[in-house]
Amino acid sequence: MTELVHLDTASGTATITLNSPHNRNALSRRLRTDLAAHLATALADPAVRIVVLTHADPVFCAGADLKEAAACSDEEDANPFPAILETLWTSPKPVVARLAGPARAGGLGLVAASDLAIAVETATFAFSEVRIGVVPAVISVPVLARLAPRAAQALFLTGATFDAIRAAEIGLLTEVVPADHLDAAVAAHVDALALGAPQALAATKELLSGGSAKTLAADLAAMGELSARHFASAEGQEGITAFREKRHAAWVPERTA
Repeated sequence: MTELVHLDTASGTATITLNSPHNRNALSRRLRTDLAAHLATALADPAVRIVVLTHADPVFCAGADLKEAAACSDEEDANPFPAILETLWTSPKPVVARLAGPARAGGLGLVAASDLAIAVETATFAFSEVRIGVVPAVISVPVLARLAPRAAQALFLTGATFDAIRAAEIGLLTEVVPADHLDAAVAAHVDALALGAPQALAATKELLSGGSAKTLAADLAAMGELSARHFASAEGQEGITAFREKRHAAWVPERTA
């Protein structure tokens, strides 16, 4: 089977590319498995100093694969996603997320768990979980460590779409650039990171985490259980079905004239 994630290594940089454009790089089981494997390979390679997480156009990551979620009563089954977020967050090697397009839901977990995130100015974002009857539980662990609290309240509860400038203002992104400047901006950050000593970078990452890495696995496990319950619930299944059928879910009030 064709890989849904590719790994290329050159000049000390491991570039990991999500390449499942048919479903907008949704977090299917195969994509999660490939991503986890390539992250492990990159981090185990002594020649790799920096990891760049990117994507095949046009979407960085659409979040959960809702076709799989509708067919499975336990979204947590064989799900390495919490471990992927933990790997990104605790990686001794800096991770740079490169976004040439939008991200939704679980895709924002990947962005938040990366050390730096550079996006094009046309990218859009949304924590869309509540609109399909589920909870942004697992991704909340890295996301809430980045976001301004009032912004998190508004965006988690409404599921509203926001732009790249707003994402940078609230702490989700490091830099926003025009599309034709994206690769140069990413390269500049990679070059700057490469000037740092490997052990010093790893220790500085630990310092910046403020001790959160010590409870990260337990926090992700608890949030994984919460997420699984809501994906499997009647409300979650109705929301997923309504999304696929392009209609309002049953809980949306009818508007009167």
